[in-house]
Amino acid sequence: MRTDEFTFDLPQHLIAQHPPKQRGASRLLHIHGGDVEHRMFADLPGLLREQDLLVLNNTRVIKARLFGKKESGGQVEVLVERILNEHEVWAQVRASKSPQAGGRLLLADSIGVTVLGRAGEFYHLRFEGEGSVNDLLEQYGQLPLPPYITHVADAEDDERYQTVFAKQYGAVAAPTAGLHFDEAMLATLGQQGIHTAYVTLHVGAGTFQPVRVEKVAEHVMHSERYSIPQATVDAIVQTRARGGRVVAVGTTSLRALESAAQSGKLKAGENETSIFITPGYQFKVVDVLLTNFHLPKSTLLMLVCAFGGMDKMLAAYRIAVDNEYRFFSYGDAMLIERQ
Repeated sequence: MRTDEFTFDLPQHLIAQHPPKQRGASRLLHIHGGDVEHRMFADLPGLLREQDLLVLNNTRVIKARLFGKKESGGQVEVLVERILNEHEVWAQVRASKSPQAGGRLLLADSIGVTVLGRAGEFYHLRFEGEGSVNDLLEQYGQLPLPPYITHVADAEDDERYQTVFAKQYGAVAAPTAGLHFDEAMLATLGQQGIHTAYVTLHVGAGTFQPVRVEKVAEHVMHSERYSIPQATVDAIVQTRARGGRVVAVGTTSLRALESAAQSGKLKAGENETSIFITPGYQFKVVDVLLTNFHLPKSTLLMLVCAFGGMDKMLAAYRIAVDNEYRFFSYGDAMLIERQ
């Protein structure tokens, strides 16, 4: 397959720059069988079945962006990619001249940072002082909005670029399908006999990277950390036994579940995944996918095409553009029943 097969024309004005006024006030494109239906996210309870299981990603976005300067005086921007321990991280560093191992940075006028080394695009940094990285980021950092959102993160983003069930710190991008849910929707689903379970996958900045090689098979996937509790594995087994469906809320939940089932049996635990799902992949766990609309030539668009059928999904994207759905993180959603 060629990367340019996974593209579509997207007018700039359809890229959502802000969330809807209320969580869940989004449109929903429902793809099932050969049908494409225009719905609202509020219709979701009527589109799921009693005994279905929603699997949600409870990762929490960290305030991963910091600004400062090098010891030599040059300006730097740091985007934390992964917290390694209380004081060390992997991060991207933007500067006019790349910092060297042993160099020092001063971030937010108060945080001393030592450059320990570099591996590829990421720098190994150590934050000095007694405070943990998490605490320092929460105090001094800025929410890392996606590159296609043009405004600086503000108070609205601090609230709305987190899911209402976000608990586990570590993501640098939100699991955006989860942003549509509020507490009232979750309660309604529970009252209908629709169960919920959680996984954690800390979304990395690589999720926004387009595939830059001509042949899809040559793309090297970024790695992300995930964790699946035994309670979620048990819930999936029980769902299968009662004839329910596993509904992944977001591509991150799907990637975690499918990664943990590569042996043929879903396993609880914590691990790294660089799974790259493209058309032809045989799904082992997920029956239904709730997801937002993704970037052209992205690994997530390829995943969606694998799940719902390539021709069908690209046609659905064209329908969404023609009907002016809102795209990407703050945009509208799709509910796809696996072909």
